[in-house]
Amino acid sequence: MQHFRLSFIVTAVCLAIAIYWGGIMGAFIALILGVLEVSLSFDNAVVNASILKRMDERWQQYFLTWGILIAVFGMRLLFPILIVAVATGIGFFGVTDMALHDPTTYAMHLNASHVQIAAFGGMFLLMVFFSFIFDEGKELHWLGYIEEKMSNFGKLESIEIILALGLLLISQSWLPDDIRLKALVAGISGVILFVIVDSLAALFEDEEEGEEVSNIIKKGSVMSFLYLEVLDASFSFDGVIGAFAITQDVVIIMLGLAIGAMFVRSLTVYLVRQGTLDEYVFLEHGAHYAIGSLAAIMLISMTYHISEVITGLVGAVMIGLSVMSSVIYKKRLAQ
Repeated sequence: MQHFRLSFIVTAVCLAIAIYWGGIMGAFIALILGVLEVSLSFDNAVVNASILKRMDERWQQYFLTWGILIAVFGMRLLFPILIVAVATGIGFFGVTDMALHDPTTYAMHLNASHVQIAAFGGMFLLMVFFSFIFDEGKELHWLGYIEEKMSNFGKLESIEIILALGLLLISQSWLPDDIRLKALVAGISGVILFVIVDSLAALFEDEEEGEEVSNIIKKGSVMSFLYLEVLDASFSFDGVIGAFAITQDVVIIMLGLAIGAMFVRSLTVYLVRQGTLDEYVFLEHGAHYAIGSLAAIMLISMTYHISEVITGLVGAVMIGLSVMSSVIYKKRLAQ
C-alpha cells in the first residue's frame, strides 16, 4: 500500500475540493471519472513501467510528483484549452473564461477539434506500437511465428514511419475536404514528435564510452521522462473529451482525471518495484497491442464515433490475455 499512499492523499484532497465546488454529487462524479481513467489507462501504466525501470530513482520520483502536475494541469486542463484557442482563434484567457463560465460552448469547441486531436494522438501511439512490434532485437514473441516475422521486418529502415504515414493517408481520405489538411498536419506532427523524442533517447544511449555511466543514465532519464509525459498526453486526449459526456464542469473533470492519473502513476511505480513485468513476461506485449488498438480506434474515430466503453474493453481483453499467456508460459518452463 505504500506505493499508493500519495494517491489516496491526492484523492482525499481532490474530493474535498470537489465537494466545495460541486457538492456531494460533484465529488461522486469526480470519483467516477477517476475510476474510468484508471480502467482505461492500465495499458498506459504497463508501458510506462517498462520505460520507468530504466530511469534512475530520482527521476522515477519526479515522474510521480512533478509528472503528475504536468499530467493534470498541463495535459488535462491547459492543453485542451490551448487546442480550443488555436482552433477557434479565441485568446487563451478567453477560452479559459469560457471553460469556467460557459462549459457547454467550450465542450462544443473541444469536440469540434476531435479530428485533429485523434490524428495527432493516434499517430503518436501508432508509432509507439510499431516501434515495439518491429523491434528486431526482441527475443520473446507473444504471437510466436507471426510476431517473429513482424520483428524481422524491423530490418527495413524506417518501416514504422512508412506504414504510419501510409495509414494516415488512407484515414484522411475518408474525411470531408475541409478537414483533410488539418488531420494530415496533426497526424504528421504526431509522427515527428515521436521521432524527435525517440531519436534523442537513442542519442543518449549511444554516448561515447569514455563518459561516466551516471551521466548517461541521467540524460537517458530526462528523455524517458519527456517521452512518458508525451505518451501520457496521447492517452489523455480521448479521456478529456469523453469526460464531457458525464459532466461539463471543467473543474470536476480536472479533479476526477487527477485522481485517475495519480493512481495510474502509482500503479506504474508498483509494477516496477514488484518486478511484475519480469513475472508476467507477456504483459508488456499485451499493453503494446492495446496501444495499437487504441491508435486504430482513434484514427477510425475521425470518421465514425466509437464508444469509450469499447476502447476500455479492448485494452482490458489484451491485458487479460497477456497475463493468461504469461502464466501458461511460466508453467511450461517449470515443466
